[in-house]
Amino acid sequence: MDELNLVMNWELGTGGLLILATAAVAVLLVMIMAFKIHAFLALMITSIGTALIAGIAPGSLMDALGFGFNSTLGNVMLLVALGAMLGRMIETSGGAQLLADRMIDLVGEKRAGLGLSLASLLMGFPIFFDAGLVVMLPIIYAVARRVGGSFLAIALPSAVAFSAMHIFAPPHPGPVAASTIVGADIGLVMLVGIVFAVIIWYLVGTLLAPRLGMRLDVPIPTILDSTSEKTGFESNPRVSTIISLLILPLLLILLNTGLNTVGAARPDSEAFLADPVVSGLRLVGETPVALLITVVVSMFVLGWGAGKKGNLIEKITDSALGPICSVVLVTGAGGMFGGVLRVTGIGDAVAGSLNDIGLPVIVAAFLIAQIVRIAQGSATVALTTAASLMVGVIAASDFSQLQIVAIVMAMSAGSVGFSHVNDSGFWLVSRFFGMDMKQTLSTWTLIQGAMAIVGFGLSLVLFGIASAIA
Repeated sequence: MDELNLVMNWELGTGGLLILATAAVAVLLVMIMAFKIHAFLALMITSIGTALIAGIAPGSLMDALGFGFNSTLGNVMLLVALGAMLGRMIETSGGAQLLADRMIDLVGEKRAGLGLSLASLLMGFPIFFDAGLVVMLPIIYAVARRVGGSFLAIALPSAVAFSAMHIFAPPHPGPVAASTIVGADIGLVMLVGIVFAVIIWYLVGTLLAPRLGMRLDVPIPTILDSTSEKTGFESNPRVSTIISLLILPLLLILLNTGLNTVGAARPDSEAFLADPVVSGLRLVGETPVALLITVVVSMFVLGWGAGKKGNLIEKITDSALGPICSVVLVTGAGGMFGGVLRVTGIGDAVAGSLNDIGLPVIVAAFLIAQIVRIAQGSATVALTTAASLMVGVIAASDFSQLQIVAIVMAMSAGSVGFSHVNDSGFWLVSRFFGMDMKQTLSTWTLIQGAMAIVGFGLSLVLFGIASAIA
């Protein structure tokens, strides 16, 4: 609880914290599934109850709630809002359907989901999970309408692609932080992480996810749709124009990533990154700024450039915000619940206990990250917690760089596993894919668990190979 100065009326031991976490999740499930209470309200009620029972004083309650809610909302709101505006313009101009038709013509209807998820995998290298998913949503919806059949069989593989890159490959924050903490070579982590992400995407995203998706009959969401009537924003954009608009934020973010990577490798790193030109270029590559620039360019290209009036463009962009309010609030509330579980010390208590058992380093690294992930929801927190606990053991051991990278991959695998109700990403997928909580648990939670298991298996193989050649 070093992040907050909370007043505690009492403190629970490790056993009490585990019982409290289990009970909180159970109560949340009952409220949503049995009593049909809205997820936002149920998450807020459960968060308040969990904080008070854990001993957080009423005077510190709002700080505890805001710890997870504010940070999650701040990160998600800009990305979702800007992505929704971009998606609405692409969708209402007819560009999403045009691109979907062209892609299906190239790969065939039977491989439409594979083509879509492969595109998501490429986009997922520099762009974060939530931002990438939002940008791809109109294309996912359009492909699903064209192909027909199971919507989730089309949509879930793309989500897996973004998630695999986000969890295993730098420049995403989790693997970067873990590598820095334990002293792993970032370049080697990136190469291995990309290989792991591709293998996991193929095994879980293209083989397992479609099969789980086909078990459920979920209609294509209408969250980004305009009304069935003509909006007046329709035009005849070129496929190259739509592709350029989708690639633009990718290129801007790659610019930021490239400059940060070059700067980290230079002896004059701070001076290089502080240079006005470099810092300005890095700014335009920050994800929210990159999306903002893309939205403005889209307004020119699809709006004014296509002869649309300013009030129509404003109407289209404004109409994108209303439907996503529920998504943003529920996602923020999921972050609130995870934040409460974090500040009560549940994750640290479990991680510390596991670290004292004396398991093999790579097994302990995976289990600590996995259980912290299940306990408090955040993959990044789970990964950095595991790295912080394992750094002493790793430093005291004579591991090669490849062995250390294998341990980082094991922690990354643990940090992704079994996403559930305390994870803001769980609610993001649930709402954007039109699933209720039970459906999300039976698909996305199992998919993330499979990603963890496959990732850990690959880590063990890599660790064995590294040990044999060390």
